[in-house]
Amino acid sequence: MAQPPTTIADEIGIALGNLADAATGTFTPTLRLGVTGLSRAGKTIFITALVHDLLTGGRLPSFAPLTEGRFIGAKLAEYPDASIPRFAYEQHLAALTAKTPDWPESTRRISQLRLTLKYQSSKWFSGLTGPSTVNLDIVDYPGEWLLDLPLLGLSFDEWSAQALERAKRPTSAREATPFLDVLAATDPTKPASDVDAEALAAAFTDYLRRSREDGQALSTLPPGRFLLPGDLEGSPALTFAPLPPLKSHVRSGSLYAMLERRYEAYKDVVVRPFFRDHFARLDRQVVLVDTLRALNAGPHAVADLETALTDVLACFRQGDTNPFMRLISRRIDRILFAATKADHLHHTSHDRLEAILNRLLANAARRAKFAGAETKSLAIAAIRATREGTIDEFGEKLPVIIGTPMPGEMLDNTLYDGKTEIALFPGDLPDNPESLFEDGQPIGLNFLRFMPPQKLERNAEGEFVLPHIRFDRALDFLIGDWLR
Repeated sequence: MAQPPTTIADEIGIALGNLADAATGTFTPTLRLGVTGLSRAGKTIFITALVHDLLTGGRLPSFAPLTEGRFIGAKLAEYPDASIPRFAYEQHLAALTAKTPDWPESTRRISQLRLTLKYQSSKWFSGLTGPSTVNLDIVDYPGEWLLDLPLLGLSFDEWSAQALERAKRPTSAREATPFLDVLAATDPTKPASDVDAEALAAAFTDYLRRSREDGQALSTLPPGRFLLPGDLEGSPALTFAPLPPLKSHVRSGSLYAMLERRYEAYKDVVVRPFFRDHFARLDRQVVLVDTLRALNAGPHAVADLETALTDVLACFRQGDTNPFMRLISRRIDRILFAATKADHLHHTSHDRLEAILNRLLANAARRAKFAGAETKSLAIAAIRATREGTIDEFGEKLPVIIGTPMPGEMLDNTLYDGKTEIALFPGDLPDNPESLFEDGQPIGLNFLRFMPPQKLERNAEGEFVLPHIRFDRALDFLIGDWLR
C-alpha cells in the first residue's frame, strides 16, 4: 500500500491551504495536530484531557517544559477557519466533572480547537527575547475517515476483491451471510437500477455495522461514511457495494457500471477533499487504538487491526520538513500510536500492551522511519477510570483494578447498574506478542467498560485534576520539542 495518489489540483489545494495557515500565523508559529482513533478508542476523551491539562498545568511529571518550569501557560484562542465546527471542550469537560459523571459523546464529525501556548525557551538567547508563543491547532476526525484513505489508491475492481475476500472468511460468516445472499441473487450485468443499488448498499452497510460490534471488533472495513453518513445519507455517492469481477466487457448502462461510477464519486466527493483540505496539512498525528477490544475478539481481529494500522500509516505524508517548505508542503514528522484504556489492566501489563502495539506496527514503523518520520507506541489512559489494589483468593494475592462498570456491562452472569464499584482481576497479557497472531482462541481478558472517576481531586487553584496513565509522556513526544 502506497501513499494515496494526488492530482495537480490536489497539490495546489494543499499548498494554498498551507499558505493560508502561514498567513494567519505570521508572528506565531502553528503546530497542527491530528487526533484520530480506530473504533471507540477515546478520541474525545484524549483531546478534552489534553486541553484541560495544558490550561490548568495538570500533573504531568514527564512533560519536560512543565517540570523544568518553562511552561508558562495556555489559553483558548479563536480558530482561523470559520467553516469547521469547534471542538466542544467545555461541554465534554462538564460531562466528565458533573456530580454524576459520564463519558462525552464520541466523535462523529470533524472539529477543531486552537490553544495558544506560552513558554520560556531553553535556548541561550531566550533571555534576550523573553517568553515565546506557539499555536497548537487540534484537528479531530472520526477513525472511519482515516480508514477510507487507502481507497484513493484502489480501483473499484481492486476494492471489491478485497472487500469480498474479507466477507467470505469463515470468521465473518455470521455478519456477512445476509449481504452475500443479496449479492448472489443480483445480476451485475442487468440494466442499472436504483432499487438494486439501494438493496445492495443497505445489506453491505448492515454487514459493516455488525462487523464493528464487540464480538468482532474488525477495523479494515471501509467505506467509513457508510456508518457515519451525515448530510450525505441516501446520496448516490453512498449507495454502492462491492461486486465480483465480470468476465465480459462492462456495459455503461449496467448495474456494475453504475456502482463503479458511484465508488469513484465517493472517492472524489468524500475521501479526496478530506485528504486535501485536512489530512495533508498536519504536522503531527495521534492514532488511538483500542487494542484490548481486538485482543478480546480473537486472533482474526488482531490480524485485521495490524492490516488497518499498516494501511493507514502508509497514507501519511511522512518525513521531516524544513520551516521554509512548510509554507507550501507539510509533512507529518511524528506519529504517536497509543493503546488506550490502559487503566483496564493492572500496571504490570502496561509494558506488555506496548509490546503488542509495537508488534502490530513493526512493518509500518519501519516505513515511517525510512521516510524520515519518528513514531512512538505508548499504553495510556488519558483519563484514568480505575485504581489498583490486591485481593486474597485461596491464599494467593491477586492484583486487581477497582472501578464502577458502566450500566449494562456483564461478567459471569452479573449485570451491572453503573453504580456498583467492583474489584476485578482483568487477566494477564502474554509475554510474547507473537502468540496473539497464531491460530487459537481469544486471550480471555475480563474486559469491562468503566464509568469515569467518581471523585476528582482539585489543585490549589480549585481546578479539577484528571488522573491519567502515561499521558504526560504522550504530550512530551507530541509537542515537547516545539516548546524548547
